[in-house]
Amino acid sequence: MAEDKKLTVLQLLPALESGGVERGTLEVAHTLVGHGHRALVISAGGRLVAPLVASGAEHFAWPIGRKSLKTLLLVGKLRKFLLEQKVDIIHARSRVPAWIAWLAWRGMNPATRPRFVTTVHGLYGVNRYSRIMTLGERVIAVSNTVRDYILREYPDTEPTRIHVIHRGVDGDAYPHGWKPDPAWQQAFLAQFPHAAGKQLLTLPGRITRLKGHEDFIELIARLKRRGLPVHGLIVGGASASKQRYLQKLRYRVRSMGLEADISFTGQRDDLKNILAISNLVLSLSTQPESFGRTTLEALRLGVPTAGYDHGGVGEILRAVYPVGLLPLGDVDSAAQRIARLLGCPETVPAGDFFPLQAMLEQTLAVYEDLAPFPRRSDE
Repeated sequence: MAEDKKLTVLQLLPALESGGVERGTLEVAHTLVGHGHRALVISAGGRLVAPLVASGAEHFAWPIGRKSLKTLLLVGKLRKFLLEQKVDIIHARSRVPAWIAWLAWRGMNPATRPRFVTTVHGLYGVNRYSRIMTLGERVIAVSNTVRDYILREYPDTEPTRIHVIHRGVDGDAYPHGWKPDPAWQQAFLAQFPHAAGKQLLTLPGRITRLKGHEDFIELIARLKRRGLPVHGLIVGGASASKQRYLQKLRYRVRSMGLEADISFTGQRDDLKNILAISNLVLSLSTQPESFGRTTLEALRLGVPTAGYDHGGVGEILRAVYPVGLLPLGDVDSAAQRIARLLGCPETVPAGDFFPLQAMLEQTLAVYEDLAPFPRRSDE
């Protein structure tokens, strides 16, 4: 690439409230700006807009993730936007925005239009709606698990278009052995007094049937029966549609006599601190995760982590901490393995595994490889 060539890259996603996709969007935008490129983001907005703009990126508030036929009205508006802003790369990170982007892009002159990139962040349901994520000129898969899913479920996708770019964690933000300050720990244990003096087992993740909360409750019960001084932390919020399921989980905890042994923390902004004081972090998702960023964050902090051996979590554990692999859905074997890990913890190796910088450099390389030089103009 010519050194003086600056790219204009547009990322599209539904909103900028929270989550791994959103954080990745910010990180890529920040890197683009740091390399002298222009970073644009279209979303419905949210609390991460402020740090995005502070990094030097530009945000445009559109309801581009809304699942409504009215959203199709944005196709023409986006096509005009792409021309006016002289966008070199369109990067769609979610299905509805990807459809709008693809429809706008498809109607442009193939010789002069931007290049189209998608990232498959999840193991979506297999259907025509989801297939849009495989139609990028380059398709970024966030793990080998996702690459295998694409090739298995969408076999007409050319393997050469798929680029595996593992999501990464910033080692400076998650240093090995880091602990939160004593004042925070004291305040946390004051809020959850039953956790004091116990071996803390943490299950992070939003409240849904897929995250393995019922297995987690059963595991705590079995470990208590073994006489282990454990306390379970269920860390994550429940949306309005999941309140009934949350009440079911709370009832199950009460009915099993575990009210003093399991705490529901709700949504927290200090998950890093909670991970760092945990004796063991768990991932018990019943369906495979596309990557497993929280698992990686815990391991980068040096916290022993265990999870069902499938999907991205299994991929990470096999690479970093294989002793933490648990047979899928086998609560009895999982309880035995966890009891051994608590009784004789195996040290998590320190290392720069799955580094954020590698993810950013590889993403930038995809953009630079695709971008047309010099810019051709149909003006």
